[in-house]
Amino acid sequence: MSVPESDSASGLPTGARWDRNYADPDYIFGEAPNEFLRSKASLLTPGMTALVPGDGEGRNGVWLAERGLLATTVEASLNGVEKAKSLARKRRVDINAIHADLERWDWPENRFDLIASIFLHLHPSVREGLHRKMLRALQPGGLLLLEAYTPRQLEHRKAGAKGGPPPEMLFTAAVLAGDFSAMAIDELAEVETTLAEGKRHNGPASVVRLLARRRI
Repeated sequence: MSVPESDSASGLPTGARWDRNYADPDYIFGEAPNEFLRSKASLLTPGMTALVPGDGEGRNGVWLAERGLLATTVEASLNGVEKAKSLARKRRVDINAIHADLERWDWPENRFDLIASIFLHLHPSVREGLHRKMLRALQPGGLLLLEAYTPRQLEHRKAGAKGGPPPEMLFTAAVLAGDFSAMAIDELAEVETTLAEGKRHNGPASVVRLLARRRI
């Protein structure tokens, strides 16, 4: 999901906007985890603590729980939280699904072994602050895994691809390198890929991928 201060088209607060989207009976981003997250499965071990901010309908948090991680998700949409809980029941796993606005949530510090930020596009006015909170929420040595759209996604959208926030909320490798300069960056690249993540993330895509560790 994305976290603008409000929906520029409707003026609705973030939670209300996503409640409208997640009222769809289908899982609009699918029930399977994000492919970049899944590709890093070898880094995950049962018992790790994981946070998925803005996890929408819960697909990534539920997958982490299936792998034995202690997964917490935070989502501004109540509809999204309820669908996440339903998916967890379906998969017979437990997740700690929190209904909260990420700007107002009381972020813990030194808590998580992993934070997975998947298409969590942030308005420029709050981006740096929330990224700092992510860093502080990690334990020393903890992993940050992030995937987001780049400005090149606008060209794919013109050609009919699905996915992507307003232009001002797109990320670049340079932006992320600056926001997370205090971390040890293992991987940072802008890549072209093809997404098949429900009906809202579908087709050719330009994304930036980050894997970084909080310094010990």
